[in-house]
Amino acid sequence: MSTLMAFDTSYLYFRAYFGVPATFRSPDGRPINAVRGTLDFIGRLVGQYTPDVIACAWDDDWRPAWRVDLVPSYKAHRVVEGGSADEEVVDDDLAVQVPVIRECLEALGLPVLGVPDHEADDVLASLARAHDGRSLVVTGDRDLFQLVDADTSVVYVARSVANHEVVTPETLTARYGIPPARYVDFAVLRGDPSDGLPGVRGIGEKSAVALVSAHASLKAIVEAALNPASGMTASMRAKVLADVDYLARAREVVTCVDALQLPPLTRTPPDRDRIAELTTRWGLGGALTRVADLIA
Repeated sequence: MSTLMAFDTSYLYFRAYFGVPATFRSPDGRPINAVRGTLDFIGRLVGQYTPDVIACAWDDDWRPAWRVDLVPSYKAHRVVEGGSADEEVVDDDLAVQVPVIRECLEALGLPVLGVPDHEADDVLASLARAHDGRSLVVTGDRDLFQLVDADTSVVYVARSVANHEVVTPETLTARYGIPPARYVDFAVLRGDPSDGLPGVRGIGEKSAVALVSAHASLKAIVEAALNPASGMTASMRAKVLADVDYLARAREVVTCVDALQLPPLTRTPPDRDRIAELTTRWGLGGALTRVADLIA
């Protein structure tokens, strides 16, 4: 069975930037900690899991307008103050490294995939759904737990890449008491402040699990809230009914688009001359070469 490893690239380079010492610099003094860290993360995981196919998902649009139209607060706290609506707050020392990271991935011959008006999450979902075999989605974003099924696992690196967790259907059932297919409903109810999704006011993780376990869908939860004889407490009914409109809109925002048309995952051999030039120019040590040797 073929194994796909798909990387949430922006998550990795943000994590590398904040987790790898800023003392890593190029020969001319520019920062390269995010570059070094991203390459080391990819190398460590590829070496551990030896996937047959590798893909790097890219945020062509980190905050798609259609999601913002549904929930205006979506990622609003990350927008540059006084900037355009699509300009994300990114430290200058990271911003200058992102093109270098992409250049390194291309030199390795790894497919870098983005789709206009969609986030990397949507690319990852589409890659996993289209792959005939096992899929390993590398991310620290728990919203992607919705992709977990018999064929897809999330390599969850929120704590660290070295001590990551492989999230399977059994993991989600043990942790939350719900099947993966209901994770989106749970996430909508609970909310996620890091994405500007408030959730239903007054409903935390335990209440969200209880509602999802007792009802077949968000629609069924709303129907129960509308029915005084449903058995739902008056307090819970009031909380749900106060945010009915949000529930309908947020589900579409949280749900990853999994049917994007993506190009074939063709991997070209690493360009050794370009790798040598990038290594020298940016002072990457053996980071880029190690990944090239693993995937060659």
